Amino acid sequence: MSDVKISVIMPAFKAAHLLPRVLPPLLSMRDRGEVAEVIVIDDVSPDNTADLARKMGADVYVMDKNGGPGAARNFAATKATGNVLWFVDSDVIAKDNGAQRLQEIFGKGDVAAAFGSYDESPEGPWFSRYKNLMHRFYHQTARRQARTWWAGCGAISADMFKRVGGFDVETYRIPSIEDIELGYRIHAAGGDIVVDPELQGKHLKIWSVRNSVHTDIFCRALPWSRLIINREGLTDDLNTGIMERVRAGLAGLLFLSFLATIAQPSLWPVLILLLVAVFAVNSQLFRFMWQAGGPTFAIKALLYHQFYYVYSASAFVWCLFEYHVLGRRNRLHVP
Repeated sequence: MSDVKISVIMPAFKAAHLLPRVLPPLLSMRDRGEVAEVIVIDDVSPDNTADLARKMGADVYVMDKNGGPGAARNFAATKATGNVLWFVDSDVIAKDNGAQRLQEIFGKGDVAAAFGSYDESPEGPWFSRYKNLMHRFYHQTARRQARTWWAGCGAISADMFKRVGGFDVETYRIPSIEDIELGYRIHAAGGDIVVDPELQGKHLKIWSVRNSVHTDIFCRALPWSRLIINREGLTDDLNTGIMERVRAGLAGLLFLSFLATIAQPSLWPVLILLLVAVFAVNSQLFRFMWQAGGPTFAIKALLYHQFYYVYSASAFVWCLFEYHVLGRRNRLHVP
């Protein structure tokens, strides 16, 4: 694609407290001529999100009714003038080189979409840092050619976005895996999706264990599992890769051996053996977390991640049961 013209699209809902941090880098890129426009789509916020974004200098549109980020992004795409749509969430601070990276990526002319990762220094308590760093780990270590896509800090050719019909807001009526599903359609249409580790942003969301588990199960694991089982099939990509399945299996065995050891303490050698195996197959993750936060942080992150594997894999098994035993086919809608 020659003459890359980038339109930044930011869906926003109750984001007034975030805009002073997330908008300035994007507006600076616009002022330097690196992006054509910065569009904020206010999803009928009860606060002054729209007024503040307009005051700061963004192009602002307000939705007729609250429809979620997918609907807001679809609407913004009809207003954008660029041939590349750069979607940035309202809780993500894009790095200053973001537009330059996209100019280089899409300037090659054969790329349909691209996405990056969160940065190396998330804010908040240890658990929130773990969550955002896990996202970074998966994206930084992923294959550079992907079958799916991420909307937190990712871009799509405007032509491809229009060709595949944008986000599916009927199936995914609440924020869920609408970006993953869109990536699958882009790939199916023959589009090349690039993972660029230098395209980064700082995620400002603060996670708790409670909201993390709920989001992971009901907004990620269940709908993604149903999409895979009903339509896509398992692929060796991101956190559905072959080794991820091995790690999830070991996490399940570790959990079962822990329960068995409580009932029968003489089984502790099995528990220790599985724990060593878990550390071995997750050594890359352990080193990554150690570099980010030290040994204690790395141990806590790795142990919690085994819990993540257990409930995520359990969600997939449940969806298999739904499909093959209960006969619930094509159950993709997220109400």
